[in-house]
Amino acid sequence: MGYSADMLTDNSHAPIWISVGEASGDLHGAELMKHLRDRDPGLRFTGIGGPAMGAQGFEARYDMGLISLVGITEILSGLPRILLLLRRIRLALKAVRPRAVVLIDCPEFNFRVAKMARALGIPVYYYISPQLWAWRPKRVEFLREHVRRVICILPFEKEFYARHAMAVDYVGHPLMDVLPLERLDAMAVDDTLIGLLPGSRTREVSTLLPEFAGAARLLREKRPNLRFVIIRAPGMERQRLLSLWDSDIPVEIVEPEARYETFRACTMMLAAAGTVTLETALIGTPVVVAYQVSALSAMVGRMLVRVAHISLPNLIAGREIYPEHIQERATAPHLAAAAAAWLDSPDKLAAVRRDLAGLRTMVGEPGAAARAAGVILDDLASMNS
Repeated sequence: MGYSADMLTDNSHAPIWISVGEASGDLHGAELMKHLRDRDPGLRFTGIGGPAMGAQGFEARYDMGLISLVGITEILSGLPRILLLLRRIRLALKAVRPRAVVLIDCPEFNFRVAKMARALGIPVYYYISPQLWAWRPKRVEFLREHVRRVICILPFEKEFYARHAMAVDYVGHPLMDVLPLERLDAMAVDDTLIGLLPGSRTREVSTLLPEFAGAARLLREKRPNLRFVIIRAPGMERQRLLSLWDSDIPVEIVEPEARYETFRACTMMLAAAGTVTLETALIGTPVVVAYQVSALSAMVGRMLVRVAHISLPNLIAGREIYPEHIQERATAPHLAAAAAAWLDSPDKLAAVRRDLAGLRTMVGEPGAAARAAGVILDDLASMNS
């Protein structure tokens, strides 16, 4: 894909550079590292990552929090810092000469890393391919020119790239390896417990958590037995969450390590749009999805976004399973009303859970990270044979 043999550097003893920009990418990067090391125990990894990758021995040069932004205005306000970081990365890539660069999602940043790596003759692999199908299909040409292999995890992505005359590797979704579904399925659901997932980025948490608190207050007015729990995202400070809980209603904060068991225990959840909605869906927990960005970001999004849904479960199913509350509807009264409609109708909640059980069959068999590791290492081997 846009590489010639004389452009590529043979640097088989150098580390692999991985670049992620948010908590979900950090988890996927950690799983990929495990399976790359299964194939080649001597591999080393560096680049931009988070705590999950760090636990696997990742030597982080930069923390993923530096590029964890959402929305047009947020990216613009952080632009000077990002440009400085990109200059440092260019120098680091020249100095380290990594064996390969593996990009995980985060296209606004990682496309620039891809361009720099290709110019240096470093092979680039895109794992968790960017969601070009949502709003930038013309950027397929960029991937064709700058990336050796694009590795997809969603079932409809292979067809999207085929329509644009590009072959990709579909490996299935890595969550099927991470989630202990057999154990979670055996757990009981607490019909008085509601989970809250305000996101992993500072801006979205600051925007959504006060609305979740307001929704909790409204729900408790008629249902005083309800209890609420916030699942803390990796890197989000506990005190920050408590400072944004604008409510006198008691709330418990659960650590990231216990998130899956907590998802399963909840009768339903309020959650920011993101990969976490697919985690909850595969676990089988109904969720009301919320999404808010700045007015400018929302205006640009309405002009560019080409899909009918914003949450992955709905995109994969091709219909609305999770109700989506965007912008002016992502407020306490609307969220509370949507939650109440489920809480007042056990039959509706049961129907959502049946839909979610069917969704599991649509995301591929376990082994996605291992298959992705095989794609990368087999391709690297082919260049040196």
